[in-house]
Amino acid sequence: MHVAIALYPKFTALDAVGPYTVLAFAPDTTVTFVAATPGPVTDDQGTLTITATAGLSDVPRPDVLLVPGGPGTFEALNDQALLDWIRTAHEHTTWTTSVCSGSLILGAAGILDGVKATSHWAILDHLATYGAEPTKERVVAQGKIVTAAGVSAGIDMALTLLATAAGEEKARAVQLAIEYDPQPPFPMDPAYADAALKLLS
Repeated sequence: MHVAIALYPKFTALDAVGPYTVLAFAPDTTVTFVAATPGPVTDDQGTLTITATAGLSDVPRPDVLLVPGGPGTFEALNDQALLDWIRTAHEHTTWTTSVCSGSLILGAAGILDGVKATSHWAILDHLATYGAEPTKERVVAQGKIVTAAGVSAGIDMALTLLATAAGEEKARAVQLAIEYDPQPPFPMDPAYADAALKLLS
């Protein structure tokens, strides 16, 4: 199985690295970071770079396509090379996936029309712009399109895919290996939405 994770400037690191960490454990699986051109791509904090070892054209038919989100999403919505690659690759994928606002990029590529999908809570309603049916769930699967809510939800999505690809026992073992057992110190409190939005802007 070949997983291609698309990078673009100002992506959110955990959106990409969380699923990478999970899916890299899958048997007979290669995970490749791809970008418009091979080389370093800097995240939304401007302090972390991930090296794309392949250009988009080098990986035309991945088995799994994953698009992370991040503040750079809104520029990426106009990246025709990226959108064209997603459209073409999607015709051949086993799964086409996104994390956080990456679902907007799938929408801009024209593959979410009439599809239930999720995204980060702050931009969930924007999915309707692309004909998608916004769904407030952590992971939403419809056919081969699988979308995850904000940031950390990418780990849940990747574990879901791993369970399908390699069996629940393998996915459970990976979940234990990475000690993924969320017990956050604070509840999800809508009272902090304004502060959260300031961090995201």
